[in-house]
Amino acid sequence: MSSPPPGPPRSIATPCVKVCIVDGASGLCLGCWRTLSEIGGWSGLTDEDRARIMAELPGRYEGRGARAGGTGGAG
Repeated sequence: MSSPPPGPPRSIATPCVKVCIVDGASGLCLGCWRTLSEIGGWSGLTDEDRARIMAELPGRYEGRGARAGGTGGAG
């Protein structure tokens, strides 16, 4: 008896919004707020590591505005 064929590959959660512009000062992508290292290694991370990084992203966005002299919530 053979085993059933495998289903489609499981999708990987990602914050990518297909706006790939890296800020030179912070080293963060201005679309998803990940580092280049995080982006490059994303598929090799565990679900837990991806979830941890994704939980950090809103703080990275907010911190950007404060460093740039802005409000952090706009733009």
